[in-house]
Parts: sequence; structure tokens; C-alpha cells
Amino acid sequence: MKVGVVTFPGSLDDVDAARAVRIGGNEAVALWHGDHDLKGVDAVVLPGGFSYGDYLRCGAISRFSPVMTEVVEAAGKGMPVLGICNGFQILCESHLLPGALIRNDHRKFVCRDQRLRIENTSTPWTSAYAPNAEVTIVLKNGEGGFVADEETLDRLEGEGRVVARYLDLNPNGSMRDIAGITNERGNVVGLMPHPEHAVEELTGAGTDGLGFFTSLASAVFV
Repeated sequence: MKVGVVTFPGSLDDVDAARAVRIGGNEAVALWHGDHDLKGVDAVVLPGGFSYGDYLRCGAISRFSPVMTEVVEAAGKGMPVLGICNGFQILCESHLLPGALIRNDHRKFVCRDQRLRIENTSTPWTSAYAPNAEVTIVLKNGEGGFVADEETLDRLEGEGRVVARYLDLNPNGSMRDIAGITNERGNVVGLMPHPEHAVEELTGAGTDGLGFFTSLASAVFV
């Protein structure tokens, strides 16, 4: 599959994401935030790191990039979209996912190997995992606290749309220990930890993040 990886001004992890896409057996296609062109890709990754305008609110400016117009339209037609860290923030700001990401409750940047439970394996990004798999994936964020009103949280829980949940400790104050969610259709996933940093034994926390990139091979898009 051809998987587009978007670069925004200030992107930090776009190269890492592209490498993870290739290790996962797919073709990585570089996309520039300023272009109205997805280059015929089958899926899109909004990588983690930083993006311009984060001084206002993380993801608030990037959602106005021309490429996001195309991403929103394609996502509405069922294209798989994965937003990692800052990409998760952009998905929320673009209203492809509910809720918002705010400053960590302890007001400090956190960087650690984080244990998670994968709770939804029906998305194109998580189907390679066993139900309720417990994995360790790199986490690094300063504004990673997921928040939403109680009605939205109850709906996410009731509809099985919590993709991943923090285990052992809550590193940033996310409500209900939520580390990742999906939209109603299941094709758009936002994840605060960084699976692209856990795809090789040689570096990082191991290979527990690889499933987010190998899942696409068996995904059925509707």
C-alpha cells in the first residue's frame, strides 16, 4: 500500500514515521502540508513531533494546511488516517476526532517507555494486535492530556472507540487513562504515544509499535 506521511513546518518525526511505514511492508510517500495533493495514497499518517502554530494551541494552525482539506475529505470517504502525538492533536482540531489534547497535568514534558492496552483491534491500524494486548511504546509529550465532556467520554467507551489505554500510571492526566481513540467509522485513529519509535529491536522500546503499520496489509476498506 502507498501510505502518505505529511510534513508540516517543524515536523519532528516524519522521517521516523516513513521508516516505520516501510518496515511495516508498505510504500511511504512524502506529502507536503502546503499541497492540495495526496498523490494517490491509500492511507495517511500525520506524524508526531511539533508543527508551526503550536505556540497558540497544538494542532490549531496545522489544521488549516491545504493538505488537511484533502485529508478530511478522504477520511470522510473511508481512507485510513493515523495521527500520532501532534498528529492526534491535529485530528481533534480538524474535528475528525472528538475531544482535545491539553497541557500535561503535572506541567512537565514526559518521555518514557509507556505500557498500553490495545482495546480496539477492529481499525485498519490495530488489526494486527490480539484483543487487549499489552504493549510498550515510546511516549513523549508536553500536551498529551486527552479531555472531553462526560457525554463524549461515555459515548467513546460505550461504542468501543477507545483504541488504547494507559497502564500502570497515567503520564499526562488523560481522562479515563485514554491514550488513543477512533472515529465512528473506525478508519481514523489518534494515538498519543509513538509507535514509529518502537518498530526495531536495535533501538527504542522494542517492536510493540510495529502492529500499527503492519495492520494495513490485512485491512478491508469500506
